[in-house]
Amino acid sequence: MSLASNPLQTLKPTFTQTLAGRCADFSPTADDLIKAKLCILDFLSCALTGGRLPWSEQAKELADHAGGSSCTVIGSSIRATAGDAAFANAVLGHSLVRDDMHLGSVSHLGTVIIPTLLALSQTQPVSGYDFLRALAVGYEAGGTLGRAVLDVEVSKIFRPTGITGPVAAAAAGAVLLHLNKEQTTHALGIASNTAAGYNEWAATGGSEMFFHAGFAARSALTALALGKSGARASLTAVDGRAGLLAAFNKLANSYAAAESLETSEIQAVFFKEVPACNFAQSAAQAAHALAVSHAPKFEDITSVTAHINYASAHYPGCDNPGPLDSILQAKMSIQYNVAAALLTGDFSEPNYVPSQQGQISQLAQKVRLSIDPRLTARFPAQQSARVEISLANGQTLAHAMDDVRGASEELVHKRFSSAASAALNSAKAERLLELIANFEQAKAAGALADLCATSNG
Repeated sequence: MSLASNPLQTLKPTFTQTLAGRCADFSPTADDLIKAKLCILDFLSCALTGGRLPWSEQAKELADHAGGSSCTVIGSSIRATAGDAAFANAVLGHSLVRDDMHLGSVSHLGTVIIPTLLALSQTQPVSGYDFLRALAVGYEAGGTLGRAVLDVEVSKIFRPTGITGPVAAAAAGAVLLHLNKEQTTHALGIASNTAAGYNEWAATGGSEMFFHAGFAARSALTALALGKSGARASLTAVDGRAGLLAAFNKLANSYAAAESLETSEIQAVFFKEVPACNFAQSAAQAAHALAVSHAPKFEDITSVTAHINYASAHYPGCDNPGPLDSILQAKMSIQYNVAAALLTGDFSEPNYVPSQQGQISQLAQKVRLSIDPRLTARFPAQQSARVEISLANGQTLAHAMDDVRGASEELVHKRFSSAASAALNSAKAERLLELIANFEQAKAAGALADLCATSNG
């Protein structure tokens, strides 16, 4: 058979071909399965907590009005089509800006992959083990693509999760649906054509950021359906001269990135302690430590300096002392996060309503960001930060974080139990927790989404 009659036979495997092969061959470790369960718990805690925020309500309304009956919209009685449910659930999972973080790809991969898998698990029979394996594969694919594409300059304009999310979720879905390598290759290529989303929201407080995850999940399902039906994408959709890598001036990274990993990408994921942008985490944690140890008062603070890396200072919305008008602006601003942690000593959601937090807003405007070359050199291996405050009595206080501190497993469980008990009920929360704890033995993964439904709302 000639190359012309079989276009999958190329002299050198392309990015999508290589990635499709890795997806098919991927076998999660026991640690990967444990981490995948934590990712589900973290995602659900975000989705159930943020269900009443404006962007969440808008996404739910969209799904409800569109009709459908196959898939659950989390924390509601709405049943929708797979695409509409995946869109809404991705927005819900992203609603708090607290969803899981994969630093190498600068992406919130779980908030796209999990809604895609939830929808698929309610439209056909799949096992809990297959769901967990597919979830780990999704992180593998999204992390691989993200490391090849994302850097500070790309992230200034293009939304990382919008780039990596469709491909990550399509890879996960291909495994869950048992697509063959050819179908998977084309699904990945089609998904790569839906990538992006822009970061203008960061300057204006617009809410399109939340919908990027929804678009990515819906696009992944579309790409999967097309790939399964025999639609064909360019084999070089990612690494061709006019493909995705070229669009972001990363063609030199080529397909080799798809086969260069030595460890599982899901293990590189961390869960946010602070319900805010990743790049505000370390500085906020340093400020929190000062609040706990010294409890400085607003009237005593004369100046604050946050020493951070270059990437943190230049991510859209992060260098914004205010005045701030929206919750999203507050959650993105490093200055606001530092001020909130210093004055409250906690990371609770009410802190992030700037119109109701006059002293935090005022202090944020006193916070100066300083880019430290040493911290920049450590990034992304370490996301370090140092916060210094000067007091009216002449005293200077300082605390440094060598690296960002992820939420502990205990905190992930605590936040899930609190959110599920409040949005569903205690009995359902316990049943969900038990199901997820033993998910690899579950015969019907669709039970997970079923338990996330309510009888009203």
